[in-house]
Amino acid sequence: MVAHSWRLPVIRGGAATSPNLAVVWKSPRSPEDSAARSYAELQRRAVQHLAPVLPMLQHLGEVFADAGHEIALVGGPVRDAFLARTSADIDLTTSASPEETEALLKPWASATWDVGRAFGTIGARRDGLQVEITTYRSDVYDRQSRKPVVSFGDSLEDDLLRRDFSVNAMALRLPTLEFVDPHGGLAALADRTLMTPAAPSESFGDDPLRMMRAARFAAQLGFTVDPRVREAMREMAGSIEIISAERVRDELVKLMLSAAPRAGLTLLVETGLASYVLPELPALQLEVDEHNPHKDVYEHSLTVLEQAMALEGERSVPGLESPATVPGPDLVLRLAALLHDVGKPATRAFEPGGGVSFHHHEVVGAKLVRKRMRALRFDKATTADVARLTELHLRFHGYGGGEWTDSAVRRYVTDAGPMLSRLHLLTRSDCTTRNRRKAAALARTYDDLEVRIAALQEQEELAAVRPELDGNQIAGTLGITPGPVLGRAYKHLLAFRLDAGPVGEDAAREELQRWWGEQPEAGQG
Repeated sequence: MVAHSWRLPVIRGGAATSPNLAVVWKSPRSPEDSAARSYAELQRRAVQHLAPVLPMLQHLGEVFADAGHEIALVGGPVRDAFLARTSADIDLTTSASPEETEALLKPWASATWDVGRAFGTIGARRDGLQVEITTYRSDVYDRQSRKPVVSFGDSLEDDLLRRDFSVNAMALRLPTLEFVDPHGGLAALADRTLMTPAAPSESFGDDPLRMMRAARFAAQLGFTVDPRVREAMREMAGSIEIISAERVRDELVKLMLSAAPRAGLTLLVETGLASYVLPELPALQLEVDEHNPHKDVYEHSLTVLEQAMALEGERSVPGLESPATVPGPDLVLRLAALLHDVGKPATRAFEPGGGVSFHHHEVVGAKLVRKRMRALRFDKATTADVARLTELHLRFHGYGGGEWTDSAVRRYVTDAGPMLSRLHLLTRSDCTTRNRRKAAALARTYDDLEVRIAALQEQEELAAVRPELDGNQIAGTLGITPGPVLGRAYKHLLAFRLDAGPVGEDAAREELQRWWGEQPEAGQG
């Protein structure tokens, strides 16, 4: 590896002035080739992106330097600066102890807080800039429980070695603005490749969750994974089981909300991690779609996810005056799109003549979704919403060629409830046929349904549809007290309202009395 030194303009007050930002990295290539030109472009982006915060960070660096301590911007903020991405966090690392850091921050910041003193982290805020500063770390891990024995380190270089990937093991010393890259992070960034600072097996042994992060970065940043990293993920996939469900869930959520979740999900499946984290997904590789025998349900599910993502945000529907909107990224929609067919493996049946069917896979799938999301510690509302969409995803196809009665429309809206807008997108996305005529016909049919729904909602306030007699009126009409019989009567009147539409209280009372005459309780007393 050949070390090359580059000098870039330092940023003061948002403007480029003197050329004294020394950038040093190691590369196997000469500075004249295309890789060097890629580095120069990355550097240009970084300078522009860090301009707003560098003056204040340099001031903070001077505070620590005057006290005899080192401090550096590190990890994600450095990586994101080279990618021209806005980083949500400003993370720094220092030679100062947590107590020394807190003492130095008190006069500098408008507020400080104890983010995680046990792990060496102190937080601070000044003029809208929020930072987290962690003492150099050189943790030792219990390979059985993945719990670190917190140990503070002596150098920036040792701190960078313990980080997850080389693209996150770059630093910018403050206040000198010396770029530190001992593990080829900038070269990896230029190549858009994920490699670990230490050997992958050692890095993943320290923290198996890093394997999930590899998949997340593949999805978020569009990076490919170094073959050595991929092989270590295959060999160590089972070790993810020692990580808490909550931490695994959080990484999965970040992956699903990324710009390209398919890349990360594919990596999870190919390395075997998905078999431990989301086993329902690789199980779909064994199935074929009953309507399209050539189609792998696993690939179909990934395509549905991508098509659902493409529909997020505003979209126009012919015949609707206002655009329909499901703001993205929408976790519930994306999870439902990915998991809507997970009931197929359990319901597969071979029919006479060689066909394959998956009867009631939507009902079975909803149960499997609930079970998996509970295991991953998702909250109750998200779990219920994804399961409900899974259960309803075939409802549209149950109405034949699109000849929907008002009653069918009312039931569709009522059953979907607050999931209606997402159900529209899921149902549209579930069409992955290559037959353009068939796809266009389905789209037109669903356009018509959305227009019908909008018209009926305006006329009848379908989102809040209720029987035309409330519980007290039902009890008074039948002379009964609250209890199971009253509940049955209420459900009957609700079904009547959905079938018949608004008919008025007199007609509802007449139907209630007709129904009551058929009930065994009517002749009692």
